[in-house]
Amino acid sequence: MFYHDRELQYKVRVDKPNPAFARMLQQAIGGVEGEIRVCLQYLFQAWGQRGPEKYRNMLLETGTEEIAHIEMLATAVALNLEGAPMSMQDEFAKDKMVGAILGGMDPRQILSAGQAALATDANGVPFNGSWVVGSGNLMADMYSNVAAESTGRVLATRLWEMTDDHGMKDMLSFLIARDTMHQNQWMAVIEENGGLNAMPIPNSFPQSEEVQDFNYAFVSTYIGDQTTTAGRWAAGPSLDGKGEFHVKKAAPLGGIPTLATPDPRGHAQKEQMTAMESVMGTISDKVKGAISGSGGHSSDGI
Repeated sequence: MFYHDRELQYKVRVDKPNPAFARMLQQAIGGVEGEIRVCLQYLFQAWGQRGPEKYRNMLLETGTEEIAHIEMLATAVALNLEGAPMSMQDEFAKDKMVGAILGGMDPRQILSAGQAALATDANGVPFNGSWVVGSGNLMADMYSNVAAESTGRVLATRLWEMTDDHGMKDMLSFLIARDTMHQNQWMAVIEENGGLNAMPIPNSFPQSEEVQDFNYAFVSTYIGDQTTTAGRWAAGPSLDGKGEFHVKKAAPLGGIPTLATPDPRGHAQKEQMTAMESVMGTISDKVKGAISGSGGHSSDGI
């Protein structure tokens, strides 16, 4: 069950409405780096969390906090759009080009939302639920959460640089601070569960089943003679302490793939089927000839 408070988590004020900045803020709401993404990510991870209950509880609390951040940003968008129709008319009179692009604002914030925020990014693309990561593996989810908070903090700092509005800078400074905490929070869970020593993820799969010569190899795909050996990833003990980094030159080890004749029900072209039948027939004839020439016994020369 969820409850709500009518007051915002942190104050949101706009000194001078800016419809163009309202559009920029949409990225922090519905973009891949935005608050809808982390909100749903933490909640879905919580709802599917198996294991120690403390992680489920923590994820529920943080996911719920992210709803408050969506609320703050949606309020900021609405405040930045106040007076937008009149200000647009003024801009149209000054500059036809500015009028043509609506001063950089998103027309759907007016046309579809009545001067309010949308569940979209800055280009008007709807939020995509496939961005939400909830794997059921605690460590995999935590690393994903660190990445989500990192890109979210990068976005918030860029938005902070893009505005001169003191109210907007103050709100973004609060959100940046929360991103700092959440990055540390997820890293604390990683440390509590073994950190690098818990790698590779999942650590429940037996590494004896891996192809041993490749599980700590940096495969160099550079076609020239130079080999990439300068980085930490190319030599020395692996970070999990379970192997040695080394460099392997990329090589084709799998042979040339051969697919079966097209299924007639798939209605490929007749020429495709004829060509395949011709090739297979030629191979079959060669095999039969080789067997016949060896007196009915197979030969290493086939």
